[in-house]
Order: sequence, then C-alpha cells, then structure tokens
Amino acid sequence: MTQSTVLLRIGTRGSPLALTQARMVRVRLAAALGAGEDAIELVTIRTSGDAIQDRPLAEAGGKGLFTKEIEEALIDRRIDLAVHSAKDMPTVLPDGLTLAACLEREDPSDAFISRQASSLADLPKGATLGTASLRRQAIAKRVRPDLDVTPLRGNVETRLRKLDEGEVDATILALAGLRRLGLADRATTVMSTDEFLPAVAQGAIGIEARESDARVREMLARIDHADTSTAVACERAFLAALDGSCRTPIAGHATVSGETVQFRGLIARPDGSAAHDIAGTGARKDAAAIGTDSGRTLKHRAGPGFFD
Repeated sequence: MTQSTVLLRIGTRGSPLALTQARMVRVRLAAALGAGEDAIELVTIRTSGDAIQDRPLAEAGGKGLFTKEIEEALIDRRIDLAVHSAKDMPTVLPDGLTLAACLEREDPSDAFISRQASSLADLPKGATLGTASLRRQAIAKRVRPDLDVTPLRGNVETRLRKLDEGEVDATILALAGLRRLGLADRATTVMSTDEFLPAVAQGAIGIEARESDARVREMLARIDHADTSTAVACERAFLAALDGSCRTPIAGHATVSGETVQFRGLIARPDGSAAHDIAGTGARKDAAAIGTDSGRTLKHRAGPGFFD
C-alpha cells in the first residue's frame, strides 16, 4: 500500500484479541467515511505488557503497560489513533492525548472457566484459581478464602491452553474477549455483574487520539457510542478519585438508561479479607461527577491504611 492511499493508521497490540478489536474499529470507520478498509492501516506495536510474562503486571508498574508504547507512537505521529481494551488504559492519559470514542460495549461480565466445577462455589477445597487480576483474586477470595490463587499470564488463548493442560483448576476471563474471539462456548458459567463486579471499562473498546487532531477526532465522533462513552467516563472518574492502579483491587460498573446513570463501585484487599462497596445514581450529564463522588466516598470510608 502506498502512503498516499492511507487515510488513517491505527495503532494496536499484536494479540489476536487486540487485532480483532482494531479490525472492528477499521470496519466502522471505513463505513462512516465511505472508504475502503484498505485505506486504513493497522500498525502492530509490541508493548511492555506483552514483553513481561514472568511476573504479575502490578509488580512491573501496573496500569499502562499495555498502552505505553502505542501512546508514544501516537504522540510521535507514527499513528493517527490507538485502539485499546478500555480497561487497560491508564487512569491519567499522557499530556495531549484523549479518549476520543468508544464502540458499543460488549457484555462486561466475567466468565468462570473450569473442567472441574460448574461455578466458583463448586470448586474443590483448596483448588487453584489462575488469574493475573487482583480484582478477580479479591472478589473470588471473599467468597472462597480457601482457594489457592496463582498468577496466570498471557493472551486469552494462552490462558485457556494452560487451563486445559492442568496448570490451574479454574480461571476467570472477560466474556467480551471470549465473544470477540468466537470462544464464548469456553465459558463454564457467566457470572452476573451483581455477584462479580467487573473491572472499570471492561467490555469497552477505547479509541485514543491526539487532542489537537481535529480531523481524526471528527472522524471518531461518527462511530462513538454515546452511552458507552458516558458509562466509561463515570467508571474512569471513580478510578481516578481512588488513584486507581493495578496494585489495588478496584471494580466499577455504570449503566446508562435514557438520561439516568446508575453506578456500582467496589474496593477490596487483595486477599478478600475486607471490602467496601457503593452505589450511586444521577443524571447522565453528571456521569463523571457520580464516579468521582463515589470514589471519594469509598476512599474516606476505607481510611488511609486500606490502600497500603
């Protein structure tokens, strides 16, 4: 493809799920712009999060490890926009970058996957749960403190293979990722958001752009799903109020119905020994304020020692 025929360059990670999500954005942009998909180039970028496989990401610097190199390419103008799993995006974006649009959210639920049991409650005593998520660990250990939680890294297919090979007895993955990869049948049980509160922005595809790039932002506005962007703004404001990082188990989920936003948030200790939750509701236009107020209230309720 010659440079002159390229309308846009999309930066993405190289995992099967990341590429699937980038292609979803490309299809919608091409349709909105009346262009051929070949006019929108996918630029694959390896991130720190992809390179680090030997330890939990919380120990390596936490949030942003799956976006850092892609954001650098965006700042350097090597790409025009970046497609992320919105839950991987850092709480505070680099100067000059903005979350410009979201595609319509997939089901944000978590899926329990095991060959040994039909649910978390049915796992044998002392069973091994593989997950790299402190949130999933904390919520699971609240109801099953006997479980042995072990880090399970890698892309979706790698984690499923490790489960099949018996490295762990069970794992928990985002239903959205399984669906996008055509692997929804691997879910043993889909856990309701009431029993297993999702990660902030789980199930949403976030599209990042340069704040100063009016051309690209106008294009992205055409494919933005307003309800999803409103819900994600509420959840990310909650995270920001808590100074959220990978080191603290935080869950948050907002739903938008007409002009009303409903929000639920949770903070927990990694071992599940203590947790605080909150619910808030309000006007759509106040979505970010609802998230911020919920975060500040929980932070105050938990006290300064909770996050140590």
